[in-house]
Amino acid sequence: MDKPWVIGITGASGAAYGELLCRHLLSLGKTIHLVISDAGWRVLRDELGWNASRRQETLERHFGDLPGKLIYHPVQDIGASIASGSFRTQGMVIIPCSMGTLSGIAHGSSDNLLERTADVMLKEGRRLIIVPRETPLHEIHLENMLKLSRMGVTVIPAMPAFYQQPKSLEDIVRFLVGKVLDTMDVDHQLFRRWGENDETS
Repeated sequence: MDKPWVIGITGASGAAYGELLCRHLLSLGKTIHLVISDAGWRVLRDELGWNASRRQETLERHFGDLPGKLIYHPVQDIGASIASGSFRTQGMVIIPCSMGTLSGIAHGSSDNLLERTADVMLKEGRRLIIVPRETPLHEIHLENMLKLSRMGVTVIPAMPAFYQQPKSLEDIVRFLVGKVLDTMDVDHQLFRRWGENDETS
């Protein structure tokens, strides 16, 4: 049985990325452990219209019809299973990743469960994938990303591509999430790859 993935959603704009990644993994029957920062809940409310005051109920409403298993951990629950290196996972994806969270990880602050779990991934040598979403970037942002990249973290900026000729915002979101899934070695058909021919003739 596959080990679970940890998914973190922070207060950067781009909540749709995290929502689609969770939905895709759960649709494949996978188990995910989900951590959402308080600011992340605010963005889910502002961008997707989620009810941030009844969090467990909201998650069940949005993901409860999918075959996978979702385990939600409040961001302040520093004693959760995923805070320990002895709890085995495939890795962690933080999507989107705010600059504040990125800084906390880069400096090992572990002020909450999300940062602590990322720290576990680093110390245990597991995969850590971050999707930073900020513009423009200043020197501290870039230095923190370089520091994490040198430690083996995969950095996938939330940058769209246009060679697949996106027709909607959903197409752009699907492309970015597909790139993340590629890095996770998870199959998907969220976008048309370069060189693929859609013609039937």
